Amino acid sequence: MANAAGLTIGGMLWDGDDTVILLITREPGFWSLFTQSEEYQDGKSDPLDRWSERVIRNIGDELQAKPSFPSDGPPYPPFVSWAIKSGEAWSSPVQILVHRTAGMMLSLRGALRVKGRLSLSPLTAISPCKTCVDKPCQTFCPVNALTGETYDVIACQNHLRLPEGADCLKGGCIARRTCPVSLKSGRLPEQSEFHMRAFLK
Repeated sequence: MANAAGLTIGGMLWDGDDTVILLITREPGFWSLFTQSEEYQDGKSDPLDRWSERVIRNIGDELQAKPSFPSDGPPYPPFVSWAIKSGEAWSSPVQILVHRTAGMMLSLRGALRVKGRLSLSPLTAISPCKTCVDKPCQTFCPVNALTGETYDVIACQNHLRLPEGADCLKGGCIARRTCPVSLKSGRLPEQSEFHMRAFLK
């Protein structure tokens, strides 16, 4: 059901007596599905969040699973902690999550909570950062907004508003793009531009 909607399972974990299923964008292919949606085309605000809520709620209704979203709150669901606990994502050298298949282009769209502990595969994957020799994410940010300790949001946004920030704005964050796993993720430049422009609002 997730695949048909343009999503895929990005990780699963036990939370108490329940199982949490994390849903991320399915790449390649997500963007072409999303841009055909009513939410993308109606000109209203937050089209991706609204699309995510509709699609994931529909899947939840079919499975009798409770949906949750990163924007729920406060208090907000612990999506970062869930992703790490699932064994499919890790904290990168610049503190941005890196996913086993999506790299730093990870887009957590929501989660489904299923009653009971489903059978989960053993956690055997290791962070791709452990075998990444060059670690380009640490050096490619043109304004050094990512230091590994803090994220200078203001410096990043100011850069995106300048002509010299056009590459980051139109192609997506350079630090994220240079991650070797991100390079294989299938994320389209126009999709990244959509996220960067939303980041500036």
